[in-house]
Amino acid sequence: MIKQRKIELLAPAKNLECGIAAIDHGADAVYIGAPRFGARAAAGNSLEDIAALVQHAHLFNARIYVTVNTILRDEELKDTEEMIWDLYRAGVDALIVQDMGLLELNLPPIPLHASTQMDNRTPQKVKFLVDAGFRQVVLARELSLPEIRKIHETVPAVPLEVFVHGALCVSYSGQCYVSQACFGRSANRGECAQFCRLAFDMVDADGKTIERNKHLLSLKDLNQSEELEQLLDAGASSLKIEGRLKDVSYVKNVTAYYRKKLDAIFKRRKEYIRASSGTVKLDFKPQLDKSFSRGFTNYFLFERNKEIFSFDTPKSLGEEMGTVKELRGNYLTVAGVKSFNNGDGVCYLDENGKLQGFRVNRVENNKLFPQEMPRIKPRTLLYRNFDQEFDKLMQRKSAERKLSVTMILAENKFGFTLTLTDEDDNSVSVTLERDKEPARTPQQDNLRTQLGKLGNTPFEPENIEIVFSDNWFIPASAIADLRRSAVEKLLKTRRINYHQELCKLPETNHPFPVTELTYLGNVMNNKAFSFYENHGVQRIAPAFEKEAADHAVLMFCKHCLRYSMGWCPVHHKVRSPYKEPYYLVSSDGKRFRLEFDCKNCQMKVYAGV
Repeated sequence: MIKQRKIELLAPAKNLECGIAAIDHGADAVYIGAPRFGARAAAGNSLEDIAALVQHAHLFNARIYVTVNTILRDEELKDTEEMIWDLYRAGVDALIVQDMGLLELNLPPIPLHASTQMDNRTPQKVKFLVDAGFRQVVLARELSLPEIRKIHETVPAVPLEVFVHGALCVSYSGQCYVSQACFGRSANRGECAQFCRLAFDMVDADGKTIERNKHLLSLKDLNQSEELEQLLDAGASSLKIEGRLKDVSYVKNVTAYYRKKLDAIFKRRKEYIRASSGTVKLDFKPQLDKSFSRGFTNYFLFERNKEIFSFDTPKSLGEEMGTVKELRGNYLTVAGVKSFNNGDGVCYLDENGKLQGFRVNRVENNKLFPQEMPRIKPRTLLYRNFDQEFDKLMQRKSAERKLSVTMILAENKFGFTLTLTDEDDNSVSVTLERDKEPARTPQQDNLRTQLGKLGNTPFEPENIEIVFSDNWFIPASAIADLRRSAVEKLLKTRRINYHQELCKLPETNHPFPVTELTYLGNVMNNKAFSFYENHGVQRIAPAFEKEAADHAVLMFCKHCLRYSMGWCPVHHKVRSPYKEPYYLVSSDGKRFRLEFDCKNCQMKVYAGV
């Protein structure tokens, strides 16, 4: 018998609308910001909205995870503890957390997931977290397939969560301090200022310009849609879409796309099964290039490569449409096979590599009539970053998720019984006390039609069976009442039978992988200090946000500018024509020194000289 592993498609939600859309378009789980203390400070949600999302998700055996993944000040711990109890009472399935001080609080028996903000990239670190009581671990985005596999082999029973789509942080998550250093806005406190999306000059030690006004730290977006099966085989169990600040159109389209991809894999690979219930029917064809993207990359899943960065622009290019053929008066002609729509947004990179754009007023075959003619040259590649027709589809109801039920209407001594059994083997029966009277005309088809009217419910009939000894008559109104009563009872039964995992944290003192923590440990409060001390750490420095360390590395990046320029001594074995150290210079004149750590294959970013 094949041992089966549940696979979870985990979608983002910035609010209740996005969360419900994610579930309806096929998510097995949704992660959403808590009222406070989430890693996206702009994406908090009320307890009432979170409770409503829980109710909707649990109907389909889908789960709701709430992010409380920032480091906390001592004075915030009491409020956080109270909020966690409120979330537990609302039925939330798990919390995604960063601050180890939380493990020292009086928490309800709610499962904890280790946020990627904990910098989870070694088997030793993940094993420590699992032994500390974490039920799921979010891995660093930078990991390769062999690294994921090695972690899975170390903790085979624990679900590993990996990012498969969306924006990439250029620094290892939880190890980026540049926003705090430059703007007083801590990424570890949910207030990242998007420093990595800014334009910089790159100069050498002699002041010679290497690159001018380029987005040298801006990466493309992650897209592992063609690598899902390899990720599952490496041990990933939860596939995560990034985007807690994205709009509902993005959530619908991307979630639906990955749902279809996974379902196709499950048909072939019986050892993998989906983690929730119901079948999704879409009213559109999901396409990833219709949603926000900076271009796509596999990042470091296979090996280091030059296809990870987007130096020209940090903005969305969209889908490639064709090239400019010629310009005539108030229109331009396009060579390409894809068709445009009135109202589309079009963009292109000008001769200086800068992103420009225009709105299409009218389309005639391959002629585009812009609202205002752009300054553009023939043979320029055009992208569509706003598809008017696709957006209209996304703005209305675009999917339906249904649970299959079998329905049996049978006679009994006192009348009739209707039994509903859903795809998860929840079964209910309701009775209709009524004298039996033979019908004048055949009733089977009419009864099936009346019973099958489940349109406004989450159910759809898979099979309807009528078990009568005679052709009994039952009025349509009585069948409708019977059906409604059975549906209400089945809904209540599903909610009662929903399995909510309870998890009380164990008391532990097993040794942390290192005995000294620098500011990289992100120890912000006394409870976190106490946790690490109890687990064998002998020297503990405060978090950078609490006490800025001298000469601190502000970013640790696997992305390497020396590699991207073709001067890596390991991979290219080519000497750079420029003198090190190199510096990034921002538009306000701030300088950031680059250091290349070839032993660990990292680029480090420091402030100043």
